[in-house]
Formats: sequence, structure tokens, C-alpha cells
Amino acid sequence: MGRLAAGCGKVIVEIDGYYENVLLIGKPYSISELRNQLVIIKGHCITMNEFADVFCRLFQYERLSSTSKEDIRPDIVIDTETDLVYKIRY
Repeated sequence: MGRLAAGCGKVIVEIDGYYENVLLIGKPYSISELRNQLVIIKGHCITMNEFADVFCRLFQYERLSSTSKEDIRPDIVIDTETDLVYKIRY
């Protein structure tokens, strides 16, 4: 688990997309739950520019500030271009 999230029962998710790459922190959902959430969010978004904001709003995640992103490894990646959701192995 990402070092920041390991002690607080949360997971770090990277949203990897054409328009933005952002790190989010929130509740640890399963890969299948995150895949379902990806489908839900894509149905709510008019443009992919708003994907991370809608994801945060609907599933109670928070963006990590740009200053806290250094040296943080995500636990899970959601690729909005390929619709893949996968766990990172380090």
C-alpha cells in the first residue's frame, strides 16, 4: 500500500488519463468495485477532463496535493483511456 495510506486504512489510486494524471486517496475498494465505478463515472462525465473530480465527489476520494505527490506510489491505477483497473506490484 502507498506509504501515506498504509497507516490510515485508505488506498492511493492513480487516475491515468489523456487529460490528466492525478493521485487520489480514499476507501479501499476491490478491483471489481473500481471497474464498476469507472463505468458509472464515464456515464456521468460530459468530458474526461472532469473524471477525477466526479470520481472524488461520488466515491468520497480526495486529491493529493501536488506537493505531497513526490515519492508516493499508488496502490491501484485506473486508466481512463483503456478502461483498465489494476493493482501495482512493486
